[in-house]
Amino acid sequence: MLPCLKHTWFFNIRGDVLAGLVVALALIPEAIAFSIIAGVDPKVGLYASFCIAVVIAFVGGRPGMISAATGAMALVMVTLVKEHGLQYLLAATLLTGVLQIGAGYLRLGSLMRFVSRSVVTGFVNALAILIFMAQLPELTDVTWQVYVMTAAGLGIIYLFPYLPRVGRVIPSPLVCILSMTAVAMLMGLDIRTVGDMGQLPDTLPVFLWPDVPLNLETLAIIFPYAAALAVVGLLESMMTATIVDDLTDTTSDKNRECKGQGVANIAAGLLGGMAGCAMIGQSVINVKSGGRGRLSCLTAGVVLLLMVVFLSDWVRQIPMAALVAVMIMVSIGTFSWDSLRNLKQFPLSTNIVMLATVAVTVYSHNLAYGVLVGVLLAALFFANKIGHFLYISSEADRDGSRRSYKVVGQVFFASADQFIAAFDFKEALDRVSIDLSRAHFWDITAVAALDKVVIKLRREGTEVEVLGLNEASATIVDRFGVHDKSGPAGSDAVDQLMGH
Repeated sequence: MLPCLKHTWFFNIRGDVLAGLVVALALIPEAIAFSIIAGVDPKVGLYASFCIAVVIAFVGGRPGMISAATGAMALVMVTLVKEHGLQYLLAATLLTGVLQIGAGYLRLGSLMRFVSRSVVTGFVNALAILIFMAQLPELTDVTWQVYVMTAAGLGIIYLFPYLPRVGRVIPSPLVCILSMTAVAMLMGLDIRTVGDMGQLPDTLPVFLWPDVPLNLETLAIIFPYAAALAVVGLLESMMTATIVDDLTDTTSDKNRECKGQGVANIAAGLLGGMAGCAMIGQSVINVKSGGRGRLSCLTAGVVLLLMVVFLSDWVRQIPMAALVAVMIMVSIGTFSWDSLRNLKQFPLSTNIVMLATVAVTVYSHNLAYGVLVGVLLAALFFANKIGHFLYISSEADRDGSRRSYKVVGQVFFASADQFIAAFDFKEALDRVSIDLSRAHFWDITAVAALDKVVIKLRREGTEVEVLGLNEASATIVDRFGVHDKSGPAGSDAVDQLMGH
């Protein structure tokens, strides 16, 4: 027990605490902004961020990853809040948690292995662009002091780590936020601050059961939104976990993360918060600030609540320019610059998948759409590529009455037509043998293709022998094939196959 606690909680205390403090400061304006996007009071997003961060620290499957209220989830909630109000949002949040726990027990987190590297790269680049675009309103139609503060903040972030000794001890984003706040307060600069974003809560969250009727009508209202929130939340969380895995050279339990996200969202809904998920921006801030263990996420959540409730007078003074500088650093650090250099080296299909993921995500502002398009394109390109790995040769005997076909490769929906086209049905033959010892039949389309070839040859009076099916192929052919079946059922299937 103690070694486990040390390995996941207390192996990096200083780094986790300092990183958690930086994350907490950066969470405040984002939680407020996401609340505004969703159409709810800022405290709903702040309570959600506190609750989700604290709970996921204990039950999540990816140490060092930050979860809280997010923009992707907020976009899904807009219509529900507008048409039915906050109470239905809280009910949808609870149902979202239940669906995510179910996904964890169904081991849907394992589906991440079907997401190709090009989709992950596109996801990362799209998020980097969206994070940068989200800062543009804070840099539009503002005074020159804002640009100076932002530039100075970036200078501190990138140059402070080069200072001897102290530069590696204290996270530079934390130094940026504290120093820029001190400068703004001492000089009395008239620039936008966190306090201008919205009213901060002045009380601790309390248990709150959604005030909605418990009937099928309520379920019909909230289920579509809860299902969308569950999918978007798990998708972003799984992708972020994969990215943090790469950044830290460690592994994580994706199915446990699904369950953890569900538990955290249920807790958030019961404390008056909205649904949330993992945040790639805050997770990158955490990792780059030295956070590695569960303590960093717990610290972020606890410090966030303490600051907005008990230190709100100080928190309100934080200039948005300092936080914009931190988020620009996150955007620059998140973007995969190697992907631009690799455009000339990587296959065209890989580049198309990556760019399509970026384009759809940035255009729709919906991560789920972008990843879905990327996964579908990657699957299509893969099927097309594998479909070409099929070679069929044939050899006739001396008298020309017999011919042997040898099939090498994969036969499935993408290569079935090529398989059929390789046979000459007009050739007058007494006997044909089809050697499938080096082939594999994957689906019912492949089985139907074999049926069509055998039946067409037999209709021409040719005796057909199928040889060498491996065990897996033989199983699917025996189950779904009709060329080797007799009786009315087999005859009907043959007639249907031949178009009679």
